[in-house]
Amino acid sequence: MQTFGQTAAIEEPLLTARRIFNLIAPELALVEEEFERQARSNIQVIAYIGDYLRASGGKRVRPALTLLSTCAAGGDASRPNVVSIATVMEFLHTATLVHDDIIDNAETRRNRPSINSRFGNQTAVLMGDWLYMTAFETSLQERSLPVLDILTAVTRKMTEGELMQLTLIGRADVSEEQYFDILRRKTAFLFSACCEIGAILGKASDAEQRGLREYGMNLGTAFQLVDDLLDFTSDDDALGKAAGVDLLEGKLTLPLIYLLEAEPGMMPSVLSVMREGNYREFSRDLFMREAEKSGAIERARERAASYAEAAARSLDQIKPSKHKDALSSIPSYILGRDM
Repeated sequence: MQTFGQTAAIEEPLLTARRIFNLIAPELALVEEEFERQARSNIQVIAYIGDYLRASGGKRVRPALTLLSTCAAGGDASRPNVVSIATVMEFLHTATLVHDDIIDNAETRRNRPSINSRFGNQTAVLMGDWLYMTAFETSLQERSLPVLDILTAVTRKMTEGELMQLTLIGRADVSEEQYFDILRRKTAFLFSACCEIGAILGKASDAEQRGLREYGMNLGTAFQLVDDLLDFTSDDDALGKAAGVDLLEGKLTLPLIYLLEAEPGMMPSVLSVMREGNYREFSRDLFMREAEKSGAIERARERAASYAEAAARSLDQIKPSKHKDALSSIPSYILGRDM
């Protein structure tokens, strides 16, 4: 496994991945039960697709962050309202995936047919809408204005990010600033919301709430940077979905932004792949070799590492605990994903 260069701030994980998830295994099991309960419907197609989505799995990173943040703030993650809101975060994430796959014409998700490819775009759009509405209906039961404010804001930002990205599809002049603006809206704000809501549910102090909010923002940014790097450098089996599709879909991610800064002469080949939607004329290997040679990949890795380090530092305000140790360990695992 090839990993990012790591500094002292995140040299070694404090806990193994298994131990992190074992800390909240009973609560995550409750989230699975709550997901199944919330996805029930007397409308057969909704019930069937809801079960299909739940069975598709995923690492449940976002509810895990909510649960860990609640515990790190001194709360009890097994409380029904905490489990319910953690499930809401997974519903919001799942809804964005369903809609993203429609927009991207994705055929697979987590090594299974995507909802749109199996059930059609019309059904997928409505199912995504149903997931959003169910998430908000559930969150209303918490009767917490701060939580509702965060959920409303993050849903708006995710939608804005998707719309902003659509305006830049097929363009090779996307700036680093535009890229990060979209990344934060589409991914990092949801990570941040999971952690901040966990802090609220755990009755954290203002300083702890702010620290967990910043932790989630930095962690989510690092997570998406690594995800974009994996799309650029990995293969289908490692990703659980098609690799190299960002460029085929007309999306310019950070490695290519840095490549075009270093090698402007690559612009015609980048535009050609976007236009043709395939790598027949210009192979993925060509872009990977040029990106490695120009330092673009290493530069993007360093940016991911800097955000992971910032995430670890954001926890300084949190009292020592095994749950804080778990949160502190997550950035290094993000950086260690297969490249």
